[in-house]
Amino acid sequence: MNDTAANNGAAHRIGSLAVTVRHSDGTALRTPVQVRQASHDFGFGNIGFELMDVATGVAEDTTLADAWLGLFNQATLAFYWRGFEPVEGAPDTERMLAAARWFAARGVKLKGHPLVWHTLAPQWLLGRSVDEVEATVRARVTRDVTAFAGLVDHWDAINEAVIMPRFTAEDNAITPLAVVRGRVEMVRLAVETARAANPTAQLVLNDFLLTPEYAHLIEECLAAGVVIDAIGLQTHMHQGFRGEEQLGEILDLFGAFGLPLQFTELSLVSGHLMPAEIVDLNDYQVDHWPSTPEGETRQADEVERFYRLATAHPLVESVTYWGLCDRGMWLGAPAGLLRVDGSPKPSYDALKALVHGEWWQHSAEVMPSAGGIVNVSGWGGDYVIDARNGESATVHVEAGATGAVEVVLC
Repeated sequence: MNDTAANNGAAHRIGSLAVTVRHSDGTALRTPVQVRQASHDFGFGNIGFELMDVATGVAEDTTLADAWLGLFNQATLAFYWRGFEPVEGAPDTERMLAAARWFAARGVKLKGHPLVWHTLAPQWLLGRSVDEVEATVRARVTRDVTAFAGLVDHWDAINEAVIMPRFTAEDNAITPLAVVRGRVEMVRLAVETARAANPTAQLVLNDFLLTPEYAHLIEECLAAGVVIDAIGLQTHMHQGFRGEEQLGEILDLFGAFGLPLQFTELSLVSGHLMPAEIVDLNDYQVDHWPSTPEGETRQADEVERFYRLATAHPLVESVTYWGLCDRGMWLGAPAGLLRVDGSPKPSYDALKALVHGEWWQHSAEVMPSAGGIVNVSGWGGDYVIDARNGESATVHVEAGATGAVEVVLC
């Protein structure tokens, strides 16, 4: 398996493990075994919004879920406060817990998005004093992080903090709080409150403004002692692919902090591009935005280029594509990997060819060495060794590392 693995991506994604396979009496196994990959450590993510009805038992058609599970291993769940708690004191906890358990039972890692954000803050929060708003925000973060601990241990702790104090698109109670407390203290509020509720949680600072202003905020937060576990980079590209040069500059800018990087919101359209003069993507209104054959070919190429670039950077730990099917995409854009009818676009096939093709070790028969050693190598993740007697063992390959382990099969 070593030669194949060496060609399956950047070297830092590849690990190797010398597995000594023994019988229960300690003797080395000398019959062939099957070695197969079972999971990726890298987060190949998508939002879970479209699967909520299936995950909670409301819908029986699993077609969309099958396509989702056939490609992705990390789901972002929607904790937008206005929708999650439309009436104060009545959060949608039980339904979301049911969905989280559904994903977890299928081996999907979970992320909550977001804990603190000015957009979609509840209307019932308006009219309260800054101190009251802060106390309610803290209570909300503590409640939800606590309730989902063990299922959702990964959160966008605060979303779009750069513009939070100057946001004017809609009245909300979070922006006035940010004006008084300042951006750094808003980040501290979100991160430290969440960490107190779940000390093992991974907490992300997430933003769309991939500029020096965002980098400066990160610098300020770190200088103030705010512990950020990862930097979230939104990359909605409704106006066209940014290209390797610009994306490389973004990675250089935020990679300078040495923190894990997450591409948290990726979208690439397969139809006409949004006009370049649009500043706020939400301002673009169109009745019909179709996917086209030419656009689908372009999208497939851009998806492959993006994922190759992202995975080639050693600090990038996940990429989350923002939606699966065109009928549920943000802004009605043809940015899904499936068409409105649920059929796969070339982009779906292109990404699957990477994730479960080029970057995946399929089952292969391996003869242990005289000492019973089976060499397993490939992208970081879990690998299963199946013996002829029906027993199996799961081992973990660490990306960019070598190791050794012993297992007993029979």
